[in-house]
Amino acid sequence: MAKIILTTDVANLGGPGDIVEVKDGYARNYLLPRGYAIVASKGAEKNVRTIQRAQESRRIRDLDHAKEIKATLEGLGAIQLTGKAAEGSKKLFGSITAGEIVDAIKAAGGPLLDKRVIELRDHIKTVGKHSVGARLHPDVKVDVRLEVKASQ
Repeated sequence: MAKIILTTDVANLGGPGDIVEVKDGYARNYLLPRGYAIVASKGAEKNVRTIQRAQESRRIRDLDHAKEIKATLEGLGAIQLTGKAAEGSKKLFGSITAGEIVDAIKAAGGPLLDKRVIELRDHIKTVGKHSVGARLHPDVKVDVRLEVKASQ
């Protein structure tokens, strides 16, 4: 059995910062190579608190907290994003990711969110106005308006 510290949520095993024991092969062949876990050691156990503090800052605590965040997001208006595009073209070279959306919300003065709350219905590959969903709580969902501009 291998003692490991999880760095992300792993189904049926635990969440970030949890110290768990799993079979050696599962840890060596699946969890460690994908970065889902690190080997437990005294130094690594000190990092557990850092991982848990980072997760706590992004976590939505309860229904009332989710409603507060929803009101904040609705008050921000359209979130400004830039993507690389050819000159004179409306098509982006790549697509806008959930991580970029979360960073743009934070830069616009919004709350720090986990990128997993963003629900991209379709890939955002064009310049213009778009809307994405954010599931803050099982009972609270908000649409976030985005305005994507081109940068050369």
